[in-house]
Amino acid sequence: MSHYLGIDIGTSAVKAIVVDERQLAIGETEIPLAISRARDLWSEQDPEVWWQAVQAAITRLRSLAPEAFTDVKGIGLSGQMHGAVLLDENDQPLRPAILWNDGRSFQEAEELERKHPGLSRVMGVLPMPGLTAPKLLWLQRHEPETFRAARKVLLPKDYIRLKLTGRLATDMSDAAGTWWLNEAARSWSDEALAATGLDRSYMPALLEGSDPSGSLRPELARQWGLSGEIVVAGGAGDVAAGAVGLGAVEDGAAFISLGTSGQLFVTTRAFSPAPEALVHSFCHGLPDRWFQMAAMLNGASCLAWVAELLKTDIADLLRQTEDISRKPSSLLFLPYLAGERTPHNDAYARGVFFGLSPETQRTDLVQAVLEGVAFSFADAKACLEHAGTQLSYAGLIGGGSRSAFWARILANVLNIRLVRYEGGDKGPAFGAARLARLAATGEPPEAVCSAPAVLETIEPESHLAELYSPRIENFRRLYRALKPEFKHALSGGD
Repeated sequence: MSHYLGIDIGTSAVKAIVVDERQLAIGETEIPLAISRARDLWSEQDPEVWWQAVQAAITRLRSLAPEAFTDVKGIGLSGQMHGAVLLDENDQPLRPAILWNDGRSFQEAEELERKHPGLSRVMGVLPMPGLTAPKLLWLQRHEPETFRAARKVLLPKDYIRLKLTGRLATDMSDAAGTWWLNEAARSWSDEALAATGLDRSYMPALLEGSDPSGSLRPELARQWGLSGEIVVAGGAGDVAAGAVGLGAVEDGAAFISLGTSGQLFVTTRAFSPAPEALVHSFCHGLPDRWFQMAAMLNGASCLAWVAELLKTDIADLLRQTEDISRKPSSLLFLPYLAGERTPHNDAYARGVFFGLSPETQRTDLVQAVLEGVAFSFADAKACLEHAGTQLSYAGLIGGGSRSAFWARILANVLNIRLVRYEGGDKGPAFGAARLARLAATGEPPEAVCSAPAVLETIEPESHLAELYSPRIENFRRLYRALKPEFKHALSGGD
């Protein structure tokens, strides 16, 4: 029986999974990663640490599922989007990668929109500091020696592809998040590249996510105990890979991804740009498909943060909070620990607890965090509605989907039906394994990319949905009231 390996280069961990022909997970593991935040608004990782984590994950998988791993016929890659990996003439990294949640290039993003207002509809999104293009403009100005030495710009997962195959390539969905891709044409934009001092020679080759991108280097295959030609698929950015894993590949299929960050995603069969609504309209990980997405920088990472703050295990906090929760929290939490993209495009935004009193308990803080993230998804839903996309249901994937309690809060805040799937927390790595199979076998996507079995369907409770509605409005008013203070505080009061 053939098996397929999916590798996801996440922000907080590298995850790897081996899947068989029945699409059952035979073995899975994850290796944690740390983020460097040397200055305010900065977020970086060393690309070599990703590669070390991949090798550690492979070692662990070979131990967990030795027979299945030996039969791996294809490898799929997924990864955090937007990160800038700069390579020199020898394909070596010149500096740490600047990540998706890095906000330092906010001025460059504003400049790109001011000087090139017509490009946003072609690129499918406004230039935002999280995207790759503004980062390169920042580097050109603040690290000119590094910029001059750069010969290629890669995305995080594609650095791992280089290590696996020796080839410089990316897929359409990951390229879509750079602000250099003509989304409708599925081709690099010469005009957008020139706006940041680049041309096509700096860019990797473009592939569809289900296309072969190369083969595993023979020395690695021998080292890992694999035989024959092992195809490496084009792969996908994490959110598109999550969609492939969930079977969200046909028009109108919608889901919420609740990982380190958060996304509200809808597949479309046509390119439908709506940059004015701060909606991302990008190429999908499969041919002839696109998607609309509202992207939030703060998802389950907020829960991890409060658990660390309270020095308590996440599962214990969720259980304790669920036991006492009967109605919306009296606290409000703005979840913008790392700034925010949709709907604010505000690198200065920060997290806030509002309504604290001597009676406030730790469970109140946790519930407020869960609700604050849910309220940001309500903003995301409103942005998609402004772009013409109405939602009546959504799937739920990512690490946060493990919590049925959080899922109920989301259903009530959004006032829509949510569906939790078996294996929904496997997300992008599972989708990457599916893309590996497509690349290795040539099967049509509809034969492989079906929806997993339903674990639970959660309907909104009308009385709680009514109670949450005014809380959402208060949440929005709180951000508007504090917006001037965020920039003042982070700029040192200047």
